[in-house]
Amino acid sequence: MELINRELSWLSFNERVLQESLDESNPLIERMRFLGIYSNNMDEFFRVRVAYVRRMMLIDNLQKVQGFHGTPSELFDEIRNIVLSQQKKMQVAYKKILVALERENIVHVNENELTLEQERELKEYFNLKLKHAIVPIILNKSTPFPRLKDSGIYLAVKMEWDQRQKRRYALIKIPTAFSRFYRMSSLGREYVILLDDIIRLNLDAIFSIFTYDKISAYTFKFTRDAELDLDDDITVSFMEKIEKSIKKRKKGEPVRFVYDEHMPDDLLGYLLNELNLKFGINTIPGGKYHNFKDFMSFPSFERDDFVFEKRTPKNHPVLEGKRSLIKTIMKRDVLLHFPYQRFDYIVDLLREAAIDPKVYSIKINVYRVASSSQVMNALMNAVLNGKKVTVVIELQARFDEENNLYWANKLQEAGAIVSFGLEELKVHSKLIQIERDGTKGFRRITYLGTGNFNESTSRIYEDLGLLTTDDKIGDEVGQVFKVLTGEEKEPTFEELIVSPFNTRARIGSLIKNEIENHQKGLPSGIRIKLNNLVDADMIALLYEASRAGVKIELLVRGICCLIPGVEGVSENIKARSIVGRYLEHSRLMIFTNGGQPRYFLTSADWMERNLDKRIEVGGEVKDLRLNSELDRVFTTMWKGNVKARVLDGLMRNRYYRNNLPVFNAQDELYKYYSEIAKTLV
Repeated sequence: MELINRELSWLSFNERVLQESLDESNPLIERMRFLGIYSNNMDEFFRVRVAYVRRMMLIDNLQKVQGFHGTPSELFDEIRNIVLSQQKKMQVAYKKILVALERENIVHVNENELTLEQERELKEYFNLKLKHAIVPIILNKSTPFPRLKDSGIYLAVKMEWDQRQKRRYALIKIPTAFSRFYRMSSLGREYVILLDDIIRLNLDAIFSIFTYDKISAYTFKFTRDAELDLDDDITVSFMEKIEKSIKKRKKGEPVRFVYDEHMPDDLLGYLLNELNLKFGINTIPGGKYHNFKDFMSFPSFERDDFVFEKRTPKNHPVLEGKRSLIKTIMKRDVLLHFPYQRFDYIVDLLREAAIDPKVYSIKINVYRVASSSQVMNALMNAVLNGKKVTVVIELQARFDEENNLYWANKLQEAGAIVSFGLEELKVHSKLIQIERDGTKGFRRITYLGTGNFNESTSRIYEDLGLLTTDDKIGDEVGQVFKVLTGEEKEPTFEELIVSPFNTRARIGSLIKNEIENHQKGLPSGIRIKLNNLVDADMIALLYEASRAGVKIELLVRGICCLIPGVEGVSENIKARSIVGRYLEHSRLMIFTNGGQPRYFLTSADWMERNLDKRIEVGGEVKDLRLNSELDRVFTTMWKGNVKARVLDGLMRNRYYRNNLPVFNAQDELYKYYSEIAKTLV
């Protein structure tokens, strides 16, 4: 079957992010920040996916890899070649941005390009602020090599003397408690210097007790395997296992070493030997600066034209100005679309539920939340008001484990019922259920969403959420919570699409229905919006539908292993990816259904883990007004001809263009939500 390899498709996705840093239609500092996003993505890719490929190499290096005509070792080599190529593009993008900044009288300088006045200022800053945060480590044979922090930035220092025949090495970790960027002004120009170079400028002060002829410092960073290793000790609680595994992760095997390509061979060889790494396998040569993820916080110099125009999430026409959100939602279903509309409504709903005398129970499942979460605070307030609050927290949300452990402890201390779901299945669904006894009897408000309950990311991540009092949805979401708290072992779902119980079967049935309708001459078609499309069986179903003549439109932000446009296989499938100002995160499925379209929201991507190894929940949106809005969302995104790329088997990432006027889908949706916000219902 025609497929693209998952890892290679992911690298193609990250190249689309890199493209945004080269797109001159983006504001200048936003282009710099896209470099930061690209770098941050790449860190996670190495910590997770490359680490996985490395494990495949050790377990069975002769097996063929899905979507790739070769072994894990050959795939590893291909990944490395692509990363090296992208690294060069990244350096080109960085230099272009610096040149453009210089035209705006903003100059990036290093320690060798300073005026005497700037040197004095930076040395004073070092002595007053930085000096005591710098802890140099002298490297020698008598002391063990220090354990380095994953993804930290380090300066490898080399001191030479006696005509440079003798040498001494040292390490300095760049402190994270300070901004990576220091700004200076002089004669109408702005200057910015990296913390790395301020430290280089002050090397003599740091190593003043040593005598040498020459001292130099070179940046490097390395990345460890991020897989959590959970032991099987039944005497240890799940929370304790997670805590132990996080500590082990910090000692995981290194999978990447990125270094300044000008680092002397002797210093590079010494570091690789001490870190048990091999040159050319784990190593990625680069420029003078690393950890570009810090560039997500690059200063904007108070220039509005350097950043995206500020956009305030819009009011919802149904919810805004209402004295009671609960009573409003009980009258009609509500669809929320972030970041176009305010996430505050979720927090406000929980706050209202916390003080409503008729509300007696609140249930929620949490995957990722903000570090200072208003959602969590609202839930603790509900406990104080005597509500029965049940919070299912996923402790294995990668890289959010520590934050989730923190909130689990806080909630338990407050008196909430805290559950950690099922050890064998991650809980990735996005559910809230509020139970209430009113004058008209028992009622339930259920929230079914595609994104996390995180007010911070809700301003960047595009997501959809349904608030409904539908009894069938409410009953089955209640059943999901019983599964999560261990009260139900063998659930059955007829209304909801729930992984790992019925998602494959339900979606398969919906696709086959489109095939049958097309064969009968009835209207047919499939429109799907996902983050990732990887699962081979689901792709096979889409190929089957394409061969039968069903037209399929796919919006896939990230990994897409399906190859569109292959004659006799997928010529009826078109696929695009939108990478722009907002991160397209919602999952939406629309089936033409013989002329009576059906619309579904879900938390699940089409990957094996989401279909078979996680709790994921999706459901049908039945309100015709909301369906019309969902139709508008997909149609608008599909019309986009500014930030959309055509997905193909060669992973060329060509921008989608047509002869129609410029149409930025995200901008157009913001205009739409701005207009409807003026018409309060």
